[in-house]
Amino acid sequence: MASLVYFRKISESPESVEYLFGFDGSEETCRLMMNTGTRRSLPVDGNINYAFLKASRKINSLYGETDVWPEHGVSAS
Repeated sequence: MASLVYFRKISESPESVEYLFGFDGSEETCRLMMNTGTRRSLPVDGNINYAFLKASRKINSLYGETDVWPEHGVSAS
């Protein structure tokens, strides 16, 4: 069974990037904050779950490939 977690950037500053994420591309309801210096992420609501981990890892992976914080994307497994 496939698992898809969608994400899209909603804000960016020199210190952090914020993303919405979720299982449905039209209803991304959770938020994560990525520290641009350390590349560590935190869930805005404090809930570390499967979707958060998938989105965070994919965002970091894409950043590692391009040195640009992605505007949007999907993690598929």
